[in-house]
Amino acid sequence: MSFPNHRPRRLRTTPAMRRLTAETRLAPADLILPAFIREGLTEPSPISSMPGVVQHTTESLKRAAAEAVGLGVGGIMLFGVPAVRDAQGTASLDPEGVLNKAIRDVKAEVGDDLVIMGDVCLDEFTDHGHCGVLDSDGYVDNDATLEIYGRMAVAQADAGAHVLGPSGMMDGQIAVIRQALEESGHKNTAVLAYAAKYASAFYGPFREAVDSQLKGDRRTYQMDAANRREAILEVELDLEEGADMVMVKPAMSYLDILADVAAMSPVPVSAYQISGEYAMIEAAAANGWIDRRGAITESVLGIKRAGADTVLTYWASELAGWLKES
Repeated sequence: MSFPNHRPRRLRTTPAMRRLTAETRLAPADLILPAFIREGLTEPSPISSMPGVVQHTTESLKRAAAEAVGLGVGGIMLFGVPAVRDAQGTASLDPEGVLNKAIRDVKAEVGDDLVIMGDVCLDEFTDHGHCGVLDSDGYVDNDATLEIYGRMAVAQADAGAHVLGPSGMMDGQIAVIRQALEESGHKNTAVLAYAAKYASAFYGPFREAVDSQLKGDRRTYQMDAANRREAILEVELDLEEGADMVMVKPAMSYLDILADVAAMSPVPVSAYQISGEYAMIEAAAANGWIDRRGAITESVLGIKRAGADTVLTYWASELAGWLKES
């Protein structure tokens, strides 16, 4: 490997040469758009910490889904914000509740042209903001929560979701949901397991997006940022329980985890570019400190390069438009 026989710059000489020799490529179908719908809105409500992202009305959500189809985006992940919350998160089970209705509305709008995903978690629906129900000591009760997750999964499948995304990090959640789906006749409904989901400081803007009622943190069930090997255990358990796809969340500070999971997973791997990652790039770009389009594209490409088959990103539709242009 000596100069001048080897000049790596030969493969960087022109844009066409760089395209030809690129090791990693992005396509619109690789992207999944997270979207929020809030009950009772008459107009979309901007999320101040996530410039360009809104809490949708039914009509604006349907337009966003239709736009995603036109741009070739792979999927949409729906999060609902109810008008009324309680300790059990019962609005999550209501067939006419905000999330289940949104799934039906999007399905009616785009059919099977977009993979419709539902968030299976109670944090948006509980008055305490935790991802599960609490016991008498205020501790999240794993097994009592699982029973609700099973019913919630069936409600979303009944509404027309193609994929369910259990994000609560309860032990055994994939097995319970898979069994509930099988028993209710939803054998073809897929499960995207949030298999390695870390307790992260970068979730802050998301909590504004869903009007989170959380006090404290979720460190008794979401993973510790210090742990790497544990992620493989979590993924292996979810695979044993029947996960069709697995996810690493967040993406930015966990690319090592993503690479580890991608190296061992026999099923497709997703990564979630979360709200804090979005907000930081938007803020830096708004101040003129970085090139917005370049930073967005590079950040998502880096997640793909680390091993993600699909990327959940709030820029999914915008980025898909750029990819189609080029």
